Amino acid sequence: MDFHKIENITVEDVLNAHMADLAVQDKYGVKYHQFWVNQKAGTVFCLTEGPNAQTCEMVHQIAHGNVACAMTEVETGYFKLFMGEGHHVDHGVVRKKDGTVDLGYRSILIASARGIATAKDSRDLQLPHWAKTIAAKKITEFNGREVKWDGVDCLIGVFNETTDAVKCACQIQHSLLDSSHDDKVIFKIGLSADQPVTKDGEFFTKAIQLAHRLCNTAEDNQILTSSLIKSLCEETVLPADANIKYLDMSEEQFVSTLLDIAHKNLSNQSFSIAGMCKDIGVSRPQLYRKVTSLTGRAPNDFLRDLRLEKALGLLKQKTGNVAQVALEVGYNNPSYFAKCFFDKFGCTPSEISIARHP
Repeated sequence: MDFHKIENITVEDVLNAHMADLAVQDKYGVKYHQFWVNQKAGTVFCLTEGPNAQTCEMVHQIAHGNVACAMTEVETGYFKLFMGEGHHVDHGVVRKKDGTVDLGYRSILIASARGIATAKDSRDLQLPHWAKTIAAKKITEFNGREVKWDGVDCLIGVFNETTDAVKCACQIQHSLLDSSHDDKVIFKIGLSADQPVTKDGEFFTKAIQLAHRLCNTAEDNQILTSSLIKSLCEETVLPADANIKYLDMSEEQFVSTLLDIAHKNLSNQSFSIAGMCKDIGVSRPQLYRKVTSLTGRAPNDFLRDLRLEKALGLLKQKTGNVAQVALEVGYNNPSYFAKCFFDKFGCTPSEISIARHP
């Protein structure tokens, strides 16, 4: 799949170029299947089959001279999972069911959740089966596709329509909050959107990373969305009681910078708010206002939560013993780490470590 950036492009322009591709492709064993075009953004994405990327690019050069900015090889199953199946293709142009041109945007929903630990059983921190079933069912109900991602302890859904992704997130939120189950959950949901191939030749990788970061940044039981989600669904009518926050571009960029710096320093016990202010380039009052506004937590509390949530994930993944995990997330005193862990999760890290070995 390739990516073109062409100013003032029209669907007719791309259709003419596609016809030129078809006229010469057989000679080189290449097949141009279909394309997505976004006139406003000036972007074009072509799905091509051929012996290698160089030959596919050569056909473009010979046919019309429009060289791709980036090209990436995508496994068939992976492509269908993210872009969907059964596209309506009109002379190469991918259209939606209503006949409008498919701009290629896909929305990513990432939901993380955990049970609330009790003195009775630390295994309650695991995501209850009923909650996972509800979330997976909602993804399907709103025309999404669930994605399995190795090493990621969360649910991932991909949607062709941004409005479906937002409505699905709100329904998951409503269902988990209003459930009559005794074993309650704490959850966070992040939503991002992007077109398939970036200028770096990545296929939705950055969109998944952003959704995951937003999920990490959200307050408990909140939905946090990227600026593009906000742009793509401005007219969406949301439930009045939905706890959802839309970021603008500057807020999104600040969150990305904050998380880059925080994750880089999670294992550094001496990393302080002063250091964070210096690395981000803001004053302490500015940092406090921004972080509190975006995350609902003071900077120290936000950094502590990142460390402890990473520790919980490492313990679940059987990555090292408690002392090793404590060091990896910036605690050189295991006893203090255990106290902080208990204060947040209601059980000790040792109990998680034991519970992972049934």
